[in-house]
Amino acid sequence: MTNSADPHPAQIPGYDGGPYTPHPELLDEHLFWLAHLASCAHLEEAQELLFGPDYEAGEEFYRQVWDRADWPLVTVPLTAGHRFHVVYRTFDGDRGTDYLIHHPDWERAELLAQDDGHFMGPALSWPELAAAADNGIPGGSTDDPHARLLLLLPALGDHAVPGRAVARLAAALHARTTVEDPDRLAALLLTEQGQPGPAHWTTTEDGIRINDGHHSYRNPANHFALSAHHLARVSAALTP
Repeated sequence: MTNSADPHPAQIPGYDGGPYTPHPELLDEHLFWLAHLASCAHLEEAQELLFGPDYEAGEEFYRQVWDRADWPLVTVPLTAGHRFHVVYRTFDGDRGTDYLIHHPDWERAELLAQDDGHFMGPALSWPELAAAADNGIPGGSTDDPHARLLLLLPALGDHAVPGRAVARLAAALHARTTVEDPDRLAALLLTEQGQPGPAHWTTTEDGIRINDGHHSYRNPANHFALSAHHLARVSAALTP
């Protein structure tokens, strides 16, 4: 169930954009999910299962999302007051979806993934994704764990996805879309994953979760990675 009273910031510290407008109603549209998940479907079979007969309708629906003057914003609440913001960046010539995490005590939000032509990520391991979807914390743009899971799925990148993940994702696809074979599609989406693809996750001696993705802000080997301090607070915010 969507929450039309979703609080939304006039600004996201450290992130230039907006104006932001909450659009929780988008999450109730089958066509929205087709386009939102398109970057996770690389193989022809996955694309056919995802779009089915709705390819053109899905394209038209998403075109309307990108043609807005405002930037649609949806939010997933996390533990201890943290929030995951998903921003649809409708800037002409530089459109894409940004995934940020923030806490009111932080001086700036942390950009963890970008789903566009210059993709960055992954941002989440499977345990972090599942925990964010299923935490039961009220508020945000939707209280539905299935919608939360699909919303954050393009930010996933994990080589060690457990077998039970297929059934969990299939349940979300069944609940939120009309795809004909959600079980097969779930298996394909978890094999391919988002644009950056799967990554290996490890935990440092300090308890910080990092990965080896070449395009990931959470890989300290990358020159553009978050600092050790920022990696630590992101890891703490996302701890299952």
